[in-house]
Amino acid sequence: MTNKAAFFDIDGTIFRNSLMIEHFKKLVAFEVIDPSIWYTKIKKVYLEWESRFGDFEKYLEVLAKVYLDELKGVKKDYIQYIAAHVIKVNGDMVYKYSRDRIEWHKEQGHKVFFVSGSPDFLVSKMAEKYGVTEYRGSIYKVDENNNFTGEIVQMWDSASKQKAIDELIEKYQVDLENSYAYGDTTGDFSMLKMMGNPVAINPNRELFLAIKDDEELAQKTTIIVERKDIIYKLDASIDII
Repeated sequence: MTNKAAFFDIDGTIFRNSLMIEHFKKLVAFEVIDPSIWYTKIKKVYLEWESRFGDFEKYLEVLAKVYLDELKGVKKDYIQYIAAHVIKVNGDMVYKYSRDRIEWHKEQGHKVFFVSGSPDFLVSKMAEKYGVTEYRGSIYKVDENNNFTGEIVQMWDSASKQKAIDELIEKYQVDLENSYAYGDTTGDFSMLKMMGNPVAINPNRELFLAIKDDEELAQKTTIIVERKDIIYKLDASIDII
């Protein structure tokens, strides 16, 4: 027996920001990370993105490196406590379309999976909040004393997500043709391409062009753009500036 399923990326697809960014802010607020680091290592690239002269992915890349460096040697229990606080305070900061789709899939009896590049200790809290079947996130390794080592098993690129999804497909005997995938960047490309019902939610330019250049994927992909209180349903034939 096969199962219909829905695979969701989180950051930018469900969550309207990055879980890691929100966690970073809380770590600064709790003084786990020295507040001065924001000004010396991150503020410049953040302001470039905020003013739309820079790229969000560049900002996220810089912050992610600082985040990983600063977590090294910190006890996982404390980080998980702050992670739980992040989800409690920010867990509803999601797109209406995505929230409704998660509930729809659950009502249909579909398996629902979160597959995200965010740290597993954040993804697990989101998975618990939304009552999904299972999740995969980037694994932040700990030593024998349960302190972070600064090493990770990443989950943000297309190849890593593909491996995780393959495991879930085999475990749950997923019917690919009748299943769904939701993503917003090229890290989700392979996931979208695998499923019979791919949905790109607020896709970045790189993902949109990748979909447009793939004739088969372009024909079957629904593009959702949610802005203010309007949800636009488009297809890959539209022109972009």
